[in-house]
Amino acid sequence: MIRPRFARGLRAQLVLVFMLVSVLSALIAATITFRQGRTAIVERAQADAVQDLRAHLTSRAPDLPADPTEAYLRELALQLDGAAGTRGLRTALSYRGGPLVAAVAQAPPLPAGLRARAASSTTALVQRFHHAQEPWLAVALPVTSAARPHGPPPLVVYASFSLASQQQDVNTLAAAARAGALPVALASIVPALLAAGRLLRPVRRLRTATERMAAGGLDTRVNVKGDDELADLGRTFNTMAATLQSDAAALRDMETRARRFAADVSHELRTPLAAMSAVTEVLDDGAASGRLAPLTAEALHLVSDETRKLSRLVEDLIEVSRFDAGVAVLNLDEVDVGELIGKTLALRHWHDRVRTDVPPGLRTRLDPRRVDVILANLVGNALRHGGTTVSVLVQVRADTDQIAVTVSDDGPGIPADLLPHVFDRFTKGDAARTRTDGSGLGLAIATENARLHGGTLTATNAPRGGTVLTLTLPRNPP
Repeated sequence: MIRPRFARGLRAQLVLVFMLVSVLSALIAATITFRQGRTAIVERAQADAVQDLRAHLTSRAPDLPADPTEAYLRELALQLDGAAGTRGLRTALSYRGGPLVAAVAQAPPLPAGLRARAASSTTALVQRFHHAQEPWLAVALPVTSAARPHGPPPLVVYASFSLASQQQDVNTLAAAARAGALPVALASIVPALLAAGRLLRPVRRLRTATERMAAGGLDTRVNVKGDDELADLGRTFNTMAATLQSDAAALRDMETRARRFAADVSHELRTPLAAMSAVTEVLDDGAASGRLAPLTAEALHLVSDETRKLSRLVEDLIEVSRFDAGVAVLNLDEVDVGELIGKTLALRHWHDRVRTDVPPGLRTRLDPRRVDVILANLVGNALRHGGTTVSVLVQVRADTDQIAVTVSDDGPGIPADLLPHVFDRFTKGDAARTRTDGSGLGLAIATENARLHGGTLTATNAPRGGTVLTLTLPRNPP
């Protein structure tokens, strides 16, 4: 399930949590206030009813006969109803458990069980109930005899009245509590935004600093304020950045010295290797004439081969050092792509081993020497690692913006673990062979030449076997 973006942001989540806590707190406070208010309203109505009823009875206590008649009880109920005023109190009396005697023909509504509890109680009883879908309150007030203060009360006065007005007050209180929650929720947005902004300000600074570091700015630091967890995180970030900067500087220094060393050694070897190559050519001629012993001739051939390999390695290292130093430049010229590929193959005597598929008359601007180096490395790699019976195809496709040169073979392909590193320096296709004709720099040099043109060089394995190397060059190099 994908959540909306606004819900994924930490700021929105903090604001939402703050609002939820505020609304929940407001609801809890409103609920507690409502319950306490409702209880106070109902209990006040109960207390007032019992107090009024007891006061009216107390004022008539001296006139109560020892054995009241039904007519007397009805008259007393009528007086009590009249004394209730606007409360709407309806009373009925029961003497020694007898029937209820009311001022009117119909007795007031009473909850079941109240008379049974009042017959044995010496204190006032109250009970809320519903009658005709309205809340009512019933009161049972025993009137004890002075002669028998601890015995069952001979006279019990029952009174009932509607709590509709109190229910309206409770409903008004509930509506006010509900209405108060909305302003609290709206008012909580402003402090929530302020709190979220204050909490997220260090996080935004850390994010900005991290982005700068990812872009290479290892000298980036954050301004740390306070002693909370976010401040500790900022200090940890600064420590990490300082360590990374120090390590990166040390690595760059080591890499610079290593590249300078390789360049210096390559240039120093170039002169003696030139002399050695000239001598080995003379010795090769002598060995070819048959004037030397077979073992001596074989040794001379071995020395000549190794000298040529060493010369190629030195030349490759010098070329790589030029790329590292940033002094390699393009000498652009408008050339025929088909003719350039044909010359590359003919110069190395590959024209009878490599098939080509090049649109005729395709011309573009490029550096012929550097593209020749790229093609020589790609085709040579295919012929060298594809096997003795490998078939190599050079195919060119072009559009208005770029040209793509594909060199494919039907060999065993590149191992999957080696494929991501095939253009790295000193990477060789057959790691099991300790001695190979290549230096491991050919494809790396080809990649640098392609990048110098503003192009790319990629390697993949064909679905049916074999390797596919693709050179992509823009029609108008930078």
